[in-house]
Amino acid sequence: MNLARVFLSLSLCALLATTVLAEPTFETVPAQLVKPREGLNNVLKKLEEGKTVRVAYLGGSITAANGWRVKTTKWLQEKYPDAKIEEIHAAIGGTGSDLGVFRLERDALVHKPDLLFVEFAVNDGGAPPERIWKAMEGIVRQTWALNPETDICFVYTFRVNYEEPLRKGECPRAASAMEMLADHYGIPSVNFALKVVELESDGKLTFQSDKPEEGKIHFSSDGVHPLDAGYEIYTEVLGKAIEQMAANRQPVDHQAKMATPFVADNWQAAKMVPLNDSMLTGNWKPLAEDASLQRAFGKRMGQIYEGSEPGSKITFKFKGSTAKIYDLLGPDGGQVIVTVDGKPHGKPIPRFDSYCTYHRIATLGLADGLDPNEVHTVTIEIHPDQPDRQPVAFRLKDPEVELKAPKYQGTNVRASQILVLGDIVP
Repeated sequence: MNLARVFLSLSLCALLATTVLAEPTFETVPAQLVKPREGLNNVLKKLEEGKTVRVAYLGGSITAANGWRVKTTKWLQEKYPDAKIEEIHAAIGGTGSDLGVFRLERDALVHKPDLLFVEFAVNDGGAPPERIWKAMEGIVRQTWALNPETDICFVYTFRVNYEEPLRKGECPRAASAMEMLADHYGIPSVNFALKVVELESDGKLTFQSDKPEEGKIHFSSDGVHPLDAGYEIYTEVLGKAIEQMAANRQPVDHQAKMATPFVADNWQAAKMVPLNDSMLTGNWKPLAEDASLQRAFGKRMGQIYEGSEPGSKITFKFKGSTAKIYDLLGPDGGQVIVTVDGKPHGKPIPRFDSYCTYHRIATLGLADGLDPNEVHTVTIEIHPDQPDRQPVAFRLKDPEVELKAPKYQGTNVRASQILVLGDIVP
């Protein structure tokens, strides 16, 4: 081989390495109502053939409400009366893609969806693009690894303050990050938020108010969660987008798109692993099926274990980089000490916050950025002291009296699953 060929070969190798290893650089993306990209060809073909079509809706509270999710299912059934539409409700209020990627299989993929809508542009609003890419790409790659014929569509909802970039024709940061990922994989997207801002700019809509204004659409009371008229806008925009994409009916095998990841450290490996008795020491007990919290949250969380005695522990080993616990926050929540590989986290971590007039699903971060090739040991121990309940006082009519009630007493910890990037080691 002559010297010129050697240099050419080395140059090509360097170029290839750069292409493989280069990480994306975030850029603000122009806002567009609909970006069909490679469309929804597979699911549209099944709809037109009158087959059973399973539609999954993964998102936060905007999707969990009986709004655009329910209305879109109805629209699809009316548009394609010969098909049978089965709705998969996979939304949890107050959660983003960083939980969605871990619960995707349990809440959506196990039902074998033909179409997956992903809605996290509001709840991911405070997350850096790099984190959004990891989680959202994990959702995409998990879906296509299971079934490369499943179509995916990103939808971007509105919240007050998103109007500022949208008026300039730009997507807000979270939607911009998702658009860059959608471009990479050819995933269609629909920008509900852009339509809301256009209507407001035309004097036809009020973003947020306590009561309707004559002649204007009353979009929301809180600037985030649409009222019925707002959900009608979302559904109408999505319906027109689906009709636009129906022009292309060639089936697509998404498997080929898996060859090149968007970010090398995406969370395709994210999974949930149920707690079991071997991980528990102390007075942990599985909640009965008819227990109120098990009834309320068991469908999403699986079997919930409750511990209240200080010193009770959850201990497990895993080989990977990241681990969390899927748990509940609540008015009687306690606090825990987390130890990773023999090193205490520091301060006790409360399972209580300023919203805790009720119980809700949450995650407790345990470890992140660890050596993925090493086995790590994690311990969560119930602390003897209750957390400070004062952060919730402003929500109470008579905090001095109410915070002394049994509702706000206890060192209770309730958990069900380990969320792990890697594998649990027996």
